[in-house]
Formats: sequence, C-alpha cells, structure tokens
Amino acid sequence: MKFLKLLIVVFFFVSCGSDDGPGYQEPYNPSDDDPVVEELTDEELLDLTQETTFKYFWDYAESNSGAARERYHPNDPSNSQNVVTTGGSGFGLMAILVGIERGYISRSEGYDRLSQILNFFENADRFHGAWPHWINGVNGDVIPFSDQDNGGDLVETALFAQGLICVKEYFKDGSEEEAVLATQADILWKGVEWNWYTQNQNALYWHWSPDNGFSINLELKGYNETLIAFILGAASTDYAITPEVYNEGWASNGGIVSSASQYNIPLILDHAGSGTGPLFWAHYSFLGLNPTNLTDQYANYWDLNVNHTNINYQHCVNNPNNYIDYGENCWGLTASYSRNSDGSTGYSAHSPQNDLGVISPTAAISSMPYTPEKSLEALHYFYSKKTILLGSAGFYDAFSPQYNDWVTERYLAIDQGPEIIMIENYRTGLLWNYFMQNEDVQNGLNILGFSY
Repeated sequence: MKFLKLLIVVFFFVSCGSDDGPGYQEPYNPSDDDPVVEELTDEELLDLTQETTFKYFWDYAESNSGAARERYHPNDPSNSQNVVTTGGSGFGLMAILVGIERGYISRSEGYDRLSQILNFFENADRFHGAWPHWINGVNGDVIPFSDQDNGGDLVETALFAQGLICVKEYFKDGSEEEAVLATQADILWKGVEWNWYTQNQNALYWHWSPDNGFSINLELKGYNETLIAFILGAASTDYAITPEVYNEGWASNGGIVSSASQYNIPLILDHAGSGTGPLFWAHYSFLGLNPTNLTDQYANYWDLNVNHTNINYQHCVNNPNNYIDYGENCWGLTASYSRNSDGSTGYSAHSPQNDLGVISPTAAISSMPYTPEKSLEALHYFYSKKTILLGSAGFYDAFSPQYNDWVTERYLAIDQGPEIIMIENYRTGLLWNYFMQNEDVQNGLNILGFSY
C-alpha cells in the first residue's frame, strides 16, 4: 500500500504518452570528439548546481500562480504548463529563500513572488484545510490525480506547509509588509485540519475527497516520506493529532523498528518490509526538519538517513546487475523518470530492490548532508557529462549509461527542489535553522517525544 501513490504516478506518466514523446532523447553515442569539460572546484560546482536548479522554480514556474509546475519539458514547454504541484510548490518556497540568500534574486523580488504564490494558495481549493496534489494554476481548481483522488492530499500539504513555516520564520522580523507575509504563511498552514484525516482513529490517512470520502483508505505508515505530516499534525494549534496517532499509526506500536542490515549497514527502521526504499524518503521530510540531532524512542534519524544513503551507494558500487558505469562516482536511486530494457519510458521508484539501470541525479545530490564526499564525487561525475546531463534548469531528471547514455531531457519539481535545498542545508543549514526555530514545530516535536 505504501507504493500506491507511486503506482498511480506510473500510470499517469505512461498514459500521458511518455514513451518516446516530447522531451525524449535518442540514445547518445559518445565519441572521441566529445568536448572537454573544464574542471570546477567543489564550491564552484555547488554554486553552479544551485543557481541552475533555482531556475526551475523561478524562470519556469507556472505563470499565473508563480508556483511550481509539476514538470517542465524544455523540448515541449506546454507540457503540464498550468499544472501546479502542491508539494513541489512547498519546495519552491524554500528554493526562493535560498535564491534570496545566494543573490540570484533580490529580497523584494523574492517577497513579490512569495506573495503571489501565497495569495494563489489562499484562494485555491482546499478540503478540510488540505490542498490537492495538483491544482490548476489558472483558476485554483483541483486537478484530479486519479479517479478517486480529487480532494485533499495530506502528504503534499505537509510538504507545502514545511515551506510555509520557513517563509514565516524568514520574514517575521522584517519590514511591516514582510511581517504581514509571515502571518499569512502562518495562517495558511495552521488551517490544515490534521485531525480530520485520522477518521477518528489513531492513524493518519493520505486522501479525502468530497465525492469519494476516504475511499482510497491509504494510511500513512513509516518508514517513508510521511514523517513530516505527523510532526506538523502534532504541532497544529487548532487541529492537533495525539501522540497515539504517531505511535500506533506511523510507528506501528514499535513494529517500525528493524534489526535488519544490508551490506552490513543497519536499516534501523523497517523500509517497506525488505531492503531499502528510494532515497527521497531521506529527503522530503527533512528539507526543513533537521535530522542532525533528531531522535525518539524508535530511531536516531541522522543515523537512519546516513545508513539509508550508504546502502543505496553500496548497492551501486557492488552493482549486482552489472550495469555500465555504476560505481563510486555514478550512483543514486530514487523515484524519477525511467527507462526499461525494452526501450519504453515512464516513471519508477528506483531503489536497490527496484534497480532498472537508471540513475537519478537528485538521489546523490540531495543526499549531500549525509554523504558529502560521495555526493560530491557523483556531482563531479554528472558535471563531466554536462553536454548531455546539464540543461537550462539544472541536471536532467534521469539517465542511464546502461542504455547508450540515454537521458530524459525533463524535470520534475519534486526532484529539483531537494537538490537546491539540501545543498544549502549542507553549506549553511539555512532551511533547517528557520524551520527548527519555529515554536509550534518545537511544540509538536516535544509532544511526540523527540529530542532535537
């Protein structure tokens, strides 16, 4: 059940004609005439990666709302032009703060864009406070993610709320108009009715629809990307969940704890029953939530994420499937666009248990805080192939040396966002610092028994 959302996404991308459709790149055949790529220092490369990736959320945002588009295909700019993604827009809020701090835009430009985004979400469809997965950027109406998913999406909402809290903290002590923006961000996230999504049980549920109710019936249970929803639910001032929702729901009364290891590295928490899942599980909840000193009765979350990343890395180094170029420089498995051995393309949640020979740059890049030396080696490798991997909004979403250096010249908000954010957390701790200083967040962590 944990992968239901991903299966739905697979259906969406395939059904939208992803096979050899717009944005598909023919197999690349390297030759001796390939241009020599100049070497960059680590800092220069981090600067380049952040600045180019920032363009996804600035230059290629949905025009009316200013928010993040679900995807961007440079060869087909009209693809999903007006589809706003809620979770990716939360990543975009944080990316804009990075842009201000890095000088890509002025503070006033950032303020104006953030005001545009918050005004849009203030008037967009909400369902007991939760926004849908996809929103029409022109009118704010819900765009169904699947037949029954035409209402609130609690996980996407939690990811957006994570960004709202960072905006609140960043601007709260600013000018009078900035303080108003901070208050608007605070009011927006506090309007989420987290307790409604419990169905009066000690659990959280992903979806609710005015037409279909809780019919999808997908419970949030760890370990996966959903931890942030429980922490914000406990932090809510008006619609709080109880500790039992976290302990009995996400943590399965302690059943989440695992004694298993992979490559002699402890898993610490159960990863969907066997082995490890895609690396975005170590990213999405931790863009604002700082795992460095985060512990509760179930896990040390820094160790959890470092181990998760190292297992993913060791799998690529050991390379049990003998894929071309896999190794110390070329690694990183997570959900992204994908390619199959038969040449068809689509979307897949890549992991050591679902390794299709496709590398997703966001996997290694967004793991920068956990494995800096290994992530930097991967980043230098990606840059060495910049003639095919680096586009107008950063590194493309996925590629495969196994299949003649196949590359998908496409971007996804949920993959680009963690790159710029987690690099910044590695370099300065910017988003971690703002999110963790929020008093409501601290209260939620305290209620659930976390040390931080």
